[in-house]
Amino acid sequence: MGMVEGLKRGFAVANTDMGTAPDINGIADYPERWIDFGYRATHEMTRVAKDLVNAFYKPHSFYAYFAGCSTGGQQALAEAQRYPRDYDGILAGDPGHNRTHVSTYFLWNYAALNSAPDAKLSSGQWSLVSHAVLAHCAGKDGGAVGDAFLTDPRKCHFDPTTLPACKAGKSGDECITAPQLKVLQRLYSGPVNSRTGERIYAGLTPGSESMPLGPVMQGDPAIWPAQQFYLFKWALGQDFVPEHFDFDHDLDRVDARLASELNANASDLSDFARNGGKLLIYSGLADPAVPFSEVVNYYDRVTTSAGGPDVGGKFARLFLVPGMGHCFGGPGATAMGQPFTSDVPATPDRDVLMSLVAWTEQGAAPSSLIVHSNSEPGKPMAERPVCAYPALPEYKGGDATKPTNFKCVEHERGVEQRPALRYLN
Repeated sequence: MGMVEGLKRGFAVANTDMGTAPDINGIADYPERWIDFGYRATHEMTRVAKDLVNAFYKPHSFYAYFAGCSTGGQQALAEAQRYPRDYDGILAGDPGHNRTHVSTYFLWNYAALNSAPDAKLSSGQWSLVSHAVLAHCAGKDGGAVGDAFLTDPRKCHFDPTTLPACKAGKSGDECITAPQLKVLQRLYSGPVNSRTGERIYAGLTPGSESMPLGPVMQGDPAIWPAQQFYLFKWALGQDFVPEHFDFDHDLDRVDARLASELNANASDLSDFARNGGKLLIYSGLADPAVPFSEVVNYYDRVTTSAGGPDVGGKFARLFLVPGMGHCFGGPGATAMGQPFTSDVPATPDRDVLMSLVAWTEQGAAPSSLIVHSNSEPGKPMAERPVCAYPALPEYKGGDATKPTNFKCVEHERGVEQRPALRYLN
């Protein structure tokens, strides 16, 4: 993934399995491969790839770019932090950089959804919840009337107790039971230390409930543990039982063994900036896998470390994409040539990677990008701007499929759900 997109744009490309093939669950007894997963494999791939490019093309010099999303976003930020001279430009999408704690978020949600036989919501009930959130908030946060997504979820103060309650002993897709209401509240609140109450990670973002990789998948015993609980097996052993996890002492054990190698939380990117590096981060505002609050919190820490938003914005920018799920897709206009999408937009202002190239090589820092929806038969393709944080696209009136009918308007900085310092290790 990602190699074809690079080739289409004329790049020499490289990729790595990060040392985890053929099964990430099978390397519990191989701590050297945990280091590969955390950062070393990406750096070694980069070193070897540059040697090959130099040997084959014999260029006088060349620019190097990294593009990745999700775990690829973890790789991206690990590169900027640990190897600031590896890449001139880095594109980091929906980064799972706080790796031990995004995994704890997955485990928290899984445990809540499987806490009792009657706790899990059906797909129909999640649709009910999502529709209720949108009915309460969509189009009131800067977006257009009729949007099936939120433009600024921070402005959505949805109270799940307002959902239709099932009568005692009854359940169905048209109502929520008392145990299910407790699950909802637990997911929105997010994981906390079971003893101290300290925040470990952000909670589920309102408006992301029905998205792929959301609660339906996160609560599935046949899928989710095998996909997402590998690092608990690395740190705690193959006999790890999700239901018995202690979100205090057990998490301390996980962090003590893995955080220093897997997590990419360092906010001082001064070496990367001094080397002329440019970092472009993006996050879907309807991402249920890596809540955008975590990405905003990281970016705010980067700019604070740099001396403030004006200084940090000279080398690092964040774009929040309304209606985008994890890395791509969703009900909004979300396609911008990012990783996992095969189309190459016609112009740099519609291509997030080539906008990064223009910024890196020509100094043209992007303040907005034009993103488009995947057109459906009989429907026009919608386009909207996405804006450099803290701005978001606000609807001015007229045809909501036209980007000229939106304006980038500054919204508030920051988020409410910020992890405790001990969980930024």
